Amino acid sequence: MNKELNAANIMTKKLITFTPETQVLNAINTLISCRISGAPVLDEEGNLMGMLSEIDCMETFVQSAYHNEMGGLVKDFMSTEVKSISSSMGIVDLAEYFLETHFRRLPVVDNGKLVGQVSRRDVLRAIQKLS
Repeated sequence: MNKELNAANIMTKKLITFTPETQVLNAINTLISCRISGAPVLDEEGNLMGMLSEIDCMETFVQSAYHNEMGGLVKDFMSTEVKSISSSMGIVDLAEYFLETHFRRLPVVDNGKLVGQVSRRDVLRAIQKLS
C-alpha cells in the first residue's frame, strides 16, 4: 500500500462554500441542487468558521414548527465546533479517523485557510485505485 498517499492527493479542491450571512433557505437549495450533504462556511478572508450539514438545515424546519417562521442565516444553524485535518495527513490515518468518528467529510486546513475537503468516498476511491 502506498503510505505516501495523503489528504492533499485525494481531497476535493473546488468546493461549494457558504458565508455566515447566507440565507439558510438558499443554502438548502444549493445542497439539494449540487447533491451534497454539507459545506464549509468561510469568512471573507477564507477562514473556516463552521460547517453546514443537512442535519443543521433540518433544524430550521423544526424551529419553524414552534415559531411559525422558517429561515434565518447560515451562522444561526451551522456547526462551529469543526474538526479539520492538514493536507499532509496520510490515507491510513485518515481512514482510521473516519472509522472512529461520525463525520462524512472533513475540511482540509493549512495555515488557517481552507484548502480542500476529504470525504469518506474520497478515501474509498483512493483505496479502489490502490487495489
